[in-house]
Amino acid sequence: MILVADSGSSKTDWLLSGTDGEPKAFKSVGLNPYFLTEKEILKILQEQITDLIPYAPEIKEIYFFGAGCSSPDRHEIVSNALSVLFPQSYISVDSDLLASAYATCGKEKGFCCILGTGSNISFFDGEEIHDGQHGLGYVLGDEGAGTIIGKTLVIDFLYGRMPHDIHQKFEAAYHLDKEVVIKNVYQKPAANTYLASFSRFISEIRETEYAQNVLRNIFQEFVDTNVKSYPQYAKYKCNFVGSIAYTFTDELKAVCEESGVHVGKIIKQPINDLLEFIIERNG
Repeated sequence: MILVADSGSSKTDWLLSGTDGEPKAFKSVGLNPYFLTEKEILKILQEQITDLIPYAPEIKEIYFFGAGCSSPDRHEIVSNALSVLFPQSYISVDSDLLASAYATCGKEKGFCCILGTGSNISFFDGEEIHDGQHGLGYVLGDEGAGTIIGKTLVIDFLYGRMPHDIHQKFEAAYHLDKEVVIKNVYQKPAANTYLASFSRFISEIRETEYAQNVLRNIFQEFVDTNVKSYPQYAKYKCNFVGSIAYTFTDELKAVCEESGVHVGKIIKQPINDLLEFIIERNG
């Protein structure tokens, strides 16, 4: 059996290949080693993937792709936690960008972008990803991501910049004030997922002029800052993975088209395509 995991900052999708039919799907919260220690990841695994544990003796290979898994020391944090529960398995840990590249580009050259809770971009040469200077996280980067959409809404609400009717809807939905926001952003863990949680609201007001302006401005910032930083951006297709890209496909495509960016695949989550790619690659 092969176990594949695709982990963002908010959630992790697990897919287990089986010999008795369709792959089995499991879910847990996101396992980002930038924010979680080895012990914290192990605790989450022990609590949230209990249905996977009985398969441990049969799982020969585990391929974990995750946000924050961009360096050997971060790989080791995740790998060590997994090895406690799956001691007999070969374990590979790599970045979520590589997972997205495998799922969208396959073996073709192209750009792969992540627009979910966070954001990132890389160029895939058909075999490996080439990291750029992006992926700075929600404090310094995350252009186009759910964190930035949520942060924009919260700031506009607190500063009184929302149209009156939208301000009232937002207030009724979240009952926010400055103190609540400050506490959750500066004093509690996982501020990125807290901010991204407000991005759901923009779906409810999607057709309004305010929402369209927010979305287009945020996607334009992603294109200008990330995509256009590559001199060859117009030469290859630009693929997108993530809930934000998938949910707001129309707005994203419009901004890309106006900017001369050629859009390829846009998928919500790469897990199914990823498992197929790995099985095919491994023969």
